Formats: sequence, C-alpha cells, structure tokens
Amino acid sequence: MARDRLFRLLRRDRTRDSRSDVDSTRIAETVAQVRQRGKDTLQDRLHRVRMSLALAMQAGLAAGLSWVAAHEVLGNPQPVFAPIAAVGTLAVSVGQRFRRTVELIVGVAAGVAIGDVLVHFLGTGPWQLALIVTVAILLTIFAGGSVGIVIQAAATAVLIVTLSPSVEALEIPRFVDAFVGGGIALVVTAILLPLNPLRVLNRAARPALDLLADQLNATADGLRERDREKVQAALDRLRDNKDELNTLTEAIEGAKETALLSPARWHRRDELAPYAEAADPIDRTMRNSGTLIRRAVTLIEDAEPIPEPMPQAVDHLAEAVRLLKREFAQCEEPQQARERSLCAVSEAGRAYAEGVGFSGSVVVAQVRTAASDLMVASGISQEEANRLVRQSFGETERPGAPAGPEPEVKRPTAPPVG
Repeated sequence: MARDRLFRLLRRDRTRDSRSDVDSTRIAETVAQVRQRGKDTLQDRLHRVRMSLALAMQAGLAAGLSWVAAHEVLGNPQPVFAPIAAVGTLAVSVGQRFRRTVELIVGVAAGVAIGDVLVHFLGTGPWQLALIVTVAILLTIFAGGSVGIVIQAAATAVLIVTLSPSVEALEIPRFVDAFVGGGIALVVTAILLPLNPLRVLNRAARPALDLLADQLNATADGLRERDREKVQAALDRLRDNKDELNTLTEAIEGAKETALLSPARWHRRDELAPYAEAADPIDRTMRNSGTLIRRAVTLIEDAEPIPEPMPQAVDHLAEAVRLLKREFAQCEEPQQARERSLCAVSEAGRAYAEGVGFSGSVVVAQVRTAASDLMVASGISQEEANRLVRQSFGETERPGAPAGPEPEVKRPTAPPVG
C-alpha cells in the first residue's frame, strides 16, 4: 500500500516536471519570438528613418528659409502659410513637386478670389462658411482643376471667411506665402539639397524586381515539387504588387524632375534614360509572369506533365530579373541579364520538345514573352528581342512573327480545368 502510494507520488512529480518543462519551453519560445519581432520592428523603423532622412532635412530647411524670406525679406509679421506651403510641396510624391507648387498657387488664387467676392456679398458666419466652401469646390471642379487645386481653393476660402474679421488684408499675404513657400521648396530640392536620382531609382527598383524574382523562384520550386499551395502563394504575392510598381513609377518621375531642375544633376540625364525606358517593359513582365504563375497552378491541378527543363526556365527568368537589377544599379550594359533571359527561353524550348499539356504550353509561351519584355527593358528593340527569342527557342526564323505566341499544343488526354 505504501509502495503504491510512493509510485503514485513519483509519477505525479514526473508529470508535473514534464508539464513544467513544456511550459518552460513554450515560454522560452514566446520570449524568443517577441524579441525577434521587436528586433525586426526596430530594424524596419530604422530603415524607414534612413529612407526618410533626406526628405526630413529638405522639409526642415525649406520651412526655415521660407519663414525667413516671408518675414525678413517681404516683411510679413506672421508668415505662417509660407512654411506650410513649403512642407506641403515636399510632402507629395517625388516627381510631382513642380506640379504641386503650381497647383498650390493656382488653388490659393482661386480660393482668395471666390472667398473675397462671396464674403463681400454674404458676410461671415457658419452658414456663409459652408456655402462659400461648397461654391469654391464646385467652381474649381467645373474649371477643370485637379484635386490639389480644389483642396487649396477650399482651404483658402475657409481662411478668408474665418480670419477676415480679425486679420486685415489677408489675401495678398496668403497668396505671397504660397508662392514663396512653394518656390523655396523647389529651390531646396533642385539646388541646395538635391537627391541623387540614381540612388533614388535603385532603392525604388529593388523591391519591385526582388518581388518578381522571388515569386518566380517560388513557382519553379512549386513546379518541381508539384506543390500547388506554394505556387498559389507566389501568385497571390505577385498580384499584390501595386505598392512596389507605384514606388518605382514615382521614383522614375522624381529622378527625371531632379535631373531637369537641378544643375548639379544635369550630367545624370543620360544615365536615367534606361530606367525611364524600362518602366513599361518591367510592368509587362510583371503581368506576363502573373499569367505564367496562374497557369502553373492549373498545370499542377490537372496533373499535366512537367518536364525537368520547365522549372529551370522559370529559375533562369528569375535570375535574369536579378541580373537586370544589379547591372542597372552599377550603370553597366545589362548583357548578363539578356543572356540569362535567352537561357530561360532555351530551357522552355526543351520543355516543350519533351511534351507539355495545355497549361504547360501557356507557361512556355509566357516564359518567352516575359523574356522578351526583359530584353526590351535591357535596352534593345522589340524586333531584335523577338528575333533572339525565336532563335533561342529553336524556331525557324519568321520575320515579323511575335516573340511569345502560344506554341502548338500537345493535347492532354483529358480537358484541363480552368
């Protein structure tokens, strides 16, 4: 009896120790995850700070100089709107600052005119404020004003109605402040603290091209493993690429604006040309790669044959994207990217020769089309890219034929789904 009780106590202690060990392990894992998450968050925040440092310095300098210009030079005792206009100009996307300044001045002028006229006839008060803002918005929209002009007109109308009873002659200082703030913001970005356009472009191109290359690699792995979920995840991630593409497009426009306005960056104009010309082909490569990955999902679902060269072709395409990014960043002729694109086409030709189904033939065709787009992005003509793609695929030369037609389909025994 005593022995049984002793055994039960020992078992209970062992169970308790085992549970304690499990709990300790879980706690340790949770603490490690929290620490890693905090580390990642800190790194992300520091990265965002580094990316925004130049903008913050430009905004601070522009705000200070605009206040000095409006207060000391023009004699405005309360130059509130000049720093606001300067910071508002710099806050918009890089590449739209000159347009922003014009919109700022035009919007303020419209708001002053509308506000003054209506205040003269209607007076001031809450219902007058509501009516004047409504009229200012509708009139600027009717005149074809952009969103920026409409916002400035409405904001200025609000100031005219609310501050006119207590501040005399508000209209001219408001207009002058807008002109001074926007102008100084442009001077800061163009002359005093101009950004390096190539550095801006390289930073902006990296996320878009890395995203494309990573998802193509994931698709190649999914094809080798016949892992539908992995390929579907790559497709979902590639579809969510608007932020990366918008960042790249804005950076290209900003670089062109900087090279146009900044004398210190005029010598960079020729170096910016490849990026500007590559924007559309890269966008097409993204879309064609999306079609490729979508058909890869269907290919796996329908249990079509996957010849060994097919995943290789997709991997070569991913590597061509990375090489294009690297050679652009180093201002080199993207010869390696072109060669790797043609390797992708050659492997796609081998896969087709070994036998593919309906969706497989679409994957092959999209490899060809995406490779052609990458070669155009690298700086060669569409006609030459088409010719090289057909040659690498193994087709007989056919002048004028498109680069990425859907090959002759070897029909599967059962119709594919989707």
